Amino acid sequence: MATGGILSITEVNALQSEQFEWLFGNVIEHCPEAAKKVASKRPFATCEALKIAFDNYLDTLKTAEKEIILQKHPELAGKLLDEGKLTGESQNEQKLAGLDCLSKEERQTLSDFNSLYKEKFQFPFVICARENKMQTILSAIEIRVENSKEDEINLGIEEVKKICRIRVGDLVWPDK
Repeated sequence: MATGGILSITEVNALQSEQFEWLFGNVIEHCPEAAKKVASKRPFATCEALKIAFDNYLDTLKTAEKEIILQKHPELAGKLLDEGKLTGESQNEQKLAGLDCLSKEERQTLSDFNSLYKEKFQFPFVICARENKMQTILSAIEIRVENSKEDEINLGIEEVKKICRIRVGDLVWPDK
């Protein structure tokens, strides 16, 4: 049996639509409509094909729709983390990046950059926390806050794809 995931791709393909939508409803943060759209593309030959279907969903969105996707993401080490109100996936990802145990100074620095970034772009800074640690996150936000809005929408969506792919991998056995 493969490691990672809880279902085989055959089991994923056999799910009722409602079950699929429930299971995959947060692989893109707070975006159950993505799962609904992707469910209609079944059957998938591989886990990678399922991941590509979610990538394609994001790629076909208009710019304003991509902004909405980004707006649904929580701030890193923000108020929702402090209050325990993140989705289970986001809470786990931020903990793995060490964002739940920042020093007072690190928390303030990230908070300042989060505010500056959100003020400029009208959506929170999105980065795949499971692929990064605090220092790389701080470096990335410091660099990316200087980008254009168009560039940040594109970079943010690429990060959403990384997050989605990892979350799908948590649910579906990897391909052999």
